[in-house]
Amino acid sequence: MDAMQYNGLTLAYIGDCIYELRVRNYVLSLGLTKVNDLHRKSVEFTRGQAQSYVMHYMIDNNMLSELEYDMFKRGRNSSIAKVRKNISRSDYLEGTGFESLIGYLYLSGNISRMDEIIDLAINLIKDRQKED
Repeated sequence: MDAMQYNGLTLAYIGDCIYELRVRNYVLSLGLTKVNDLHRKSVEFTRGQAQSYVMHYMIDNNMLSELEYDMFKRGRNSSIAKVRKNISRSDYLEGTGFESLIGYLYLSGNISRMDEIIDLAINLIKDRQKED
């Protein structure tokens, strides 16, 4: 099936998986060995607030093509009834949009661009943690 045919939540479903795997590989590269430490560190990169921050950065700096922005909006504008208590609705939806973009790039075979965005995300979040 053509990647354009999937709805935002379906794209986010696979995008979440791909992004999570890349983050887990990055966290392992830090030399952490305790599962709780690995999990805590991974959550810093995969939580909706962090993904929302990355999307704001990319949008503010005009780093997305029109199609990429449309794929982000496809996920962001998804009809989601419930949002977890520990995150704002806007951060949650923007995180879903980020995952939708990653999912679209993966399913469309644009792996180099997907890798570029994931690498940027990891570096932005890592740099933001240094500031805090």
